[in-house]
Amino acid sequence: MAKDEHPGVRRLGLLLAALGAFAATVLAVFGALAIVTRFARTIVVPPRTAPERQRIRSIDPAAGTVTLGADDDASMPGRYSLWFDGGDGHARVGPVVTSSARTVTRELIGVDFGDLDEATRGRISGWFYVGPWELGLDYEDVTVETDLGPAPAWRIPASEDDGRWAIMVHGWSVRRHEGLRAVPAFHAAGYTSLLISYRNDGEAPESADGRYGLGTTEWRDVEAAIRYAEEEGAREIVLMGWSMGGSIILQTVLRGATGERVAGIVLDSPAIDWRDILDFQGKLNHLPDAITRGVVGSLGNAWGRRITGLGEPIDFAALDVLAQAPALHIPMLVMHSDDDGFVPGTASRALAELRPDLVTFVEWTDARHGKLWNLDPERWDSTVTAWLAERSQTETRSLT
Repeated sequence: MAKDEHPGVRRLGLLLAALGAFAATVLAVFGALAIVTRFARTIVVPPRTAPERQRIRSIDPAAGTVTLGADDDASMPGRYSLWFDGGDGHARVGPVVTSSARTVTRELIGVDFGDLDEATRGRISGWFYVGPWELGLDYEDVTVETDLGPAPAWRIPASEDDGRWAIMVHGWSVRRHEGLRAVPAFHAAGYTSLLISYRNDGEAPESADGRYGLGTTEWRDVEAAIRYAEEEGAREIVLMGWSMGGSIILQTVLRGATGERVAGIVLDSPAIDWRDILDFQGKLNHLPDAITRGVVGSLGNAWGRRITGLGEPIDFAALDVLAQAPALHIPMLVMHSDDDGFVPGTASRALAELRPDLVTFVEWTDARHGKLWNLDPERWDSTVTAWLAERSQTETRSLT
């Protein structure tokens, strides 16, 4: 202590230092809690409007092009939707024409609705068709009776109905329109397609909590769709799902809710291991592991309901498909891109390694999440139709 320093001054300094450290700790705790809350809610609260992070720089009507700010989504090869004006505008873009460090110019296939000339922001989406009428096939608006009420669906009949159906389950934060990309392949293979909605997706009835269950609740709506198909004469059903739709389908299977008529599963970029997905997203956003553990804890425990708004905690053990791989019994085709960027393909590969007798795994590159068809529709269609044909031949051989 300095010669002229009063003991009381020193004690006051120590007290202030302690208070400062305590305040910093409190702020850190509350800051961490805020991050956990935001992360957890982002996962389970269905977004009503998608963020438009893509910069629309210019339109050239004469050249038939649109120039976007350069980023991974703008630079993807293939054909995509370009949503703008808060979802009130929709255009379609084709291959990249030119690119630089700052901009990407793509072919502008057309504007379906909205004023693209006035738009400055948008988002690239794999949802390509805006309705079944664009496919040039007959279709019906139907409803599937679920335990929450009637859920709208599209039924697109096969040219010759022999009782083969495909039930298509869309992914997180989109709607049944996502599945329209798959209809031509299934139609060519002789399947009637049923594109369903499910709880909390903005079309089907909402659950009491209005939250996603990551598959642990939505499977009931797939079960209802299977009943609908059976009542309408389906004798053989293939379940097709994207992203979280894959998780929903796998929960339907693991909970024994498929009946005897489900003969195959096709998954595109499926969510198979939610702990792995959340860990991947945490690292992608440079979050400490403790934050990710906090998110899983808040989603999976009763104490987290005040944070998440979930009616019931999410059962991550039930969502662990890899741990339950021996219980699977339905042949499946799994397609995943190695650069998915949202749902890592590690669990898809692991499932194929665990059940090579059931799982045909087809790896893609440069397709990112849920956009395999957009990158190469010819490859996607031929992969699916070839697998359907092989599965049918295998089934025939097993019956003879």
